[in-house]
Amino acid sequence: MKFYIEKELTNGRARVGKIETPHGDIQTPAFIVVGTKGTVKALTVEQVKELGAQAVLANTYHLYLQPGEEILKKTGKLQKFMNWDGPTFTDSGGFQVFSLGVGKDSKVSKVAESGEIANEVIEPAAKLVKIDEEGITFKSILDGSSHRFTPERSIEIQHKIGADIIFAFDECTSPFASKEYQIEAMKRTHRWAQRSLDYHRSKEESKVQALFGIVQGGRHKDLREESARIIGAMDFDGFGIGGSFDKEDIYNSVGWVNDILPKGKPRHLLGIGEPIDLFGGIENGIDTFDCVTPTRIARNGALYTRDGRINIMNSSFIDDLGMIDAECDCYTCTNYTRAYISHLFRSKEMLAATLASIHNLYFIVNLVKEIRQSMVEGKFEGFKKSFLERYY
Repeated sequence: MKFYIEKELTNGRARVGKIETPHGDIQTPAFIVVGTKGTVKALTVEQVKELGAQAVLANTYHLYLQPGEEILKKTGKLQKFMNWDGPTFTDSGGFQVFSLGVGKDSKVSKVAESGEIANEVIEPAAKLVKIDEEGITFKSILDGSSHRFTPERSIEIQHKIGADIIFAFDECTSPFASKEYQIEAMKRTHRWAQRSLDYHRSKEESKVQALFGIVQGGRHKDLREESARIIGAMDFDGFGIGGSFDKEDIYNSVGWVNDILPKGKPRHLLGIGEPIDLFGGIENGIDTFDCVTPTRIARNGALYTRDGRINIMNSSFIDDLGMIDAECDCYTCTNYTRAYISHLFRSKEMLAATLASIHNLYFIVNLVKEIRQSMVEGKFEGFKKSFLERYY
């Protein structure tokens, strides 16, 4: 993997660049489409390509459970298995520790709404996950069987899956965790990062797969900066910014971290993908993003438009013959009306999820491409202002 910075904005953080991988280039900033189990839900690979996606991110935890890394290795690894010939990423499985553990217990996500963190602290009380110094023991969501991940095991699985860019094993904490636990988890993540890196560098796969280290530290400035210094000093090919945030802290946290991380390596923001967060991340030095939100909300009838998100199940759309977004050129908007999409959802037709997902992914993928172009042309601030004023 090689990374080139082609232009920097005057704020000293935002940049336009290119990531070269064995399976093609990624023009950055870029939104990486999530294909958790080797599939972007409800879409074919051809549809994913048509909407403009440059790369796909799959999930190590889920692919390990089903179909298993040996099947992927035997069938030509992830690209051939899912028939995607472009660049691929895999996460480490660390976020699934969170979602099965304290995230499941407390019913919270990695991003809390503004003000929530100050009101409540939830300590880990996981029933499906046990974390120790060596790694994690967890129960399968498929059959309840017991499994074990260590940093070395996570990297071994990712080697067999064969993505172009893989991530070090980390511990993602709840946004409600106390600072004391955030410190404990962060330090463990640092030790696991070095173990992930040592194992990766000892294998032939390191010649063709890039390994990113992950910065943790929650919403605490001192912890984020400490983590950025320690992870940034390790010989990773790039970096991910993970962990938990208060919604209003995302801009700040990303800036704190990117002021410290090595400038000449790519930075990926894990699991963040709302329009306002894309602008904030890019402005503060993020090169790539991934997030399940566009397809997840699409399956529930929530659709992006330039004038904000709409719920296609609202009665006002039953006889609306307009496009989902009059300025959108996606396959769905080009061929179908709001009334038809509303009908599909009300009739519980499978096609609803497909057409809605095509639209939402097209909207987000191409929004990031528009942001990139505005940066190339020196018009980022104006584009950001006009888009966000209209959208929100």
